[in-house]
Order: sequence, then structure tokens, then C-alpha cells
Amino acid sequence: MQVLKFGGTSIGSAEAIKRTANIISGIDDKTIIVLSAFSGITNLLSQINSFLLFGQLEKANLVAEEIQERHQDIISNLFTNDDYKNQAVKILNKHLNTLTDQFHESLLDFHPNEILAVGELLSSQIILAYFKELKLDVSLINALDYMRLNRNNEPDQSITKDLLGNLINNCSDQIIITQGYICRNHEGTIDNLKRGGSDYTAAIIGAATNASAIQIWTDIDGLHNNDPRFVNNTEPIASISFEEAAELAYFGAKVLHPQSILPAKEANIPVLLKNTFEPSKAGTLIQRQIFNEGVRAIAAKDGITSIKIKSYRMLMSYGFLKNVFEVFEKYQTPIDVITTSEVAVSLTIDETEHLQKIIDQLQVFGEVTVENELSIISVVGYFPSAQVGFGAQIMTALAEIPIRMISYGGSLHNISLIVKNDDKVRALNNLQTHIFQKEVNLQIA
Repeated sequence: MQVLKFGGTSIGSAEAIKRTANIISGIDDKTIIVLSAFSGITNLLSQINSFLLFGQLEKANLVAEEIQERHQDIISNLFTNDDYKNQAVKILNKHLNTLTDQFHESLLDFHPNEILAVGELLSSQIILAYFKELKLDVSLINALDYMRLNRNNEPDQSITKDLLGNLINNCSDQIIITQGYICRNHEGTIDNLKRGGSDYTAAIIGAATNASAIQIWTDIDGLHNNDPRFVNNTEPIASISFEEAAELAYFGAKVLHPQSILPAKEANIPVLLKNTFEPSKAGTLIQRQIFNEGVRAIAAKDGITSIKIKSYRMLMSYGFLKNVFEVFEKYQTPIDVITTSEVAVSLTIDETEHLQKIIDQLQVFGEVTVENELSIISVVGYFPSAQVGFGAQIMTALAEIPIRMISYGGSLHNISLIVKNDDKVRALNNLQTHIFQKEVNLQIA
């Protein structure tokens, strides 16, 4: 068995869905297809939630009409058989009526996650009808019937495995469609795996079914060695380790959901990233393998805020960092990068919802300085401690760029540097030139 996930752009139009169908029709093995909502629909549903929260029913209805028009356009251009087309229209009307019925509920009965789930429920059922029109051997299992979160809002892989196993055992069809992203929490109410969660869904299913492979189909041909939006002449990476892919995903590469690597890594299931629009291209294979030392890729993450706490109470003391970290734990704010000296600690966050409260509590420990509009530049690869020269190579490339923080040594696979947002593009291009486009005396993987 294998698991194939198709993101929103891969099924964002009738033509894209037809390409997806061609890919699936050539598969012989039993396959689980994980589908996102159609491209842009989750954003529109999020807008509806915002409008409803402030009682703006007219604006919410206008967005609902746009959602209906988008789906109607896909249906009109996708189906050739009137029976299946009418079936798809009924599915659309049913879910849109359920959606708009919530517009008149009180805020006490307002369930935003139920609204966000509409996108995946619609795309999966419409594509199911289309695959049946194509006479494919296909059925659908609802993610809400097996995908569970525990009390910590993390995937409950044990319960998910048992529930999913029972559903698959009762399904004889070669192709099984299911939804990504959506799930139920430990209380049984509809929830989700957050943005990009369809990748996570695919990895959880792959691990639960002991799949031979997980394929993530999107609109670019794998992970690139730099960000192609800002750097020319980037190249796709043919193969990369789980550790390196996880670092890239977390620190800015948009192809993959950061958490989606973990279930596949734990189950040792290779993950293949492929381009729906150019399926003949090799893509990127993620697997358990350590490659030659050297730089594999560069990524950047925007929207970073740095916080520096300076206090002479740190000198020769213990427990200081524990007290600092407890403030971030209290407000459930993850820390990205951290550096320390004898009298100061600097760290970065990308979630600023509770920033002022965090600052207020940190001021008890010392002088607090905050800097916004920063980016993390992550140089990812394999940097064994005995190997020399990688740090020097990177710093030479960035010699003319002010660097706010450096994190080196916390991982064998990542060297991270903090720069101002305005310096990000120049930093990425300088690194590309010095590492990938010049002859160097270091071995580049």
C-alpha cells in the first residue's frame, strides 16, 4: 500500500483534477489518496469565520457565494456525465446549506473548525464522484471517522491506527480517498491539524498502514537548494535525509509541512515530493540516509522577532534560563533560535500574540530588548563536528551583511543566522553564489 497526498493547487481546477486522475489511474497498488481543499478555499472559509465573529453576516454570505461559484466552475468543467455532475451539485448544495445555516447561530454555538472542514469535505466528495465517472475502483473514508487528537492536541496515532485499520479492512476498492487536515479532538468535536496539515495526515496514515511509500504531490518539482522565489538558478535536490528535510521545512521551505516528516521518519517510510504539473520530473526523495558532509540547501523564515534579556544575575547562577523558558511555556509560544552569554540570552519567536505579556514578565529578570522584522537564514546539510571550514565559508558569503544572531552546533544539520528582513534576499543570493555557484575547496554534497 502507498499513500499519495494532493495539495490544493494539484486539484485547484478541473484541468488540475484531470491531471491528478491520470497520475492515479496508472497505479497498480492499493492506494490511499489524501486530498486538501481546492486551492484558496480554506482561506475563504477562514474569512467567513472572521466575519461571523464580528457579526458581519452580509460579508460572510458574499464569501460563501464565492466558494459556491468556485466549486460550481470546477464541476461544470470537470464532468461529462450528467448523472455524476448532478450528484456533485447536490454535494455542493448540501455542504453550502450546512455552512450558511451556521451564520445565524449565536456565538455560543459558533464552531469555526466545523466551517474550516467544509473545504476538504467538498473536494473529496466531488473528486470521488469524478473518479466514479471515470470507472475507477474507488471509495471514500471520512477522516472524521478515524483521525484523532489526544488531550495535548497532538495526533493520537494509536487510536487512529486502530480506527483506520478497521475501515480499510472493510474496503475492497483499490483506491481509497480521504481528507487531509481535518480530524476530531479528544472530546469528539471537529478540529484540524493546522495549516499544511494534509502533509501531516498523509504521514500519519502512512505510518498507521505501514505503507511502502508516501508521495506528496504539489506544484513544484521537489525541494530546491535555495528559495526560487528570490534566487535564480536554484536546483531541485534529488535526495535528502529526514533530518535535513525537517530542518528545511521548519525554517522556511514551503513545500512540506514541518511536522509531517516525523511519523514517516519513525516508521522509516520514504517520502517522495512530486510535481503534479510535471509528473515526469524526478522530484525529491526523503529517506533515512546520511549524505556526504556539506551544504545541501538554504531556506529563510520571515516574521521573526528577537528578544534579548540582559542581567548580571545570570553570572555563576543556575535556574535563570529555566525561569525564562517558563514564561514562554506559560504563553505557549515556541522558541526558534537561542544564543547565550554570561550576562544575556537572546532568542527568537514567530508567534507574537502574547508578546507584550511575555515582555512584562521577562522584565522581572533583567533588561529586555525587542527587535522586529527579522528573518532566519538556515543553511542545512551535514556538518560533523570534526569537519572544518563550513562556518568560515558561510560567514565569508555574508561578510557584508549585518548578522543579529548565530546558532551553530545545536544540530549537525543546521546553521542558522538572524538578519533583518531587508537583508534576506541579498543573504540568500550571496550564499547561493559562494556555496553552489563557485568552485570551493570543500566537498559540497
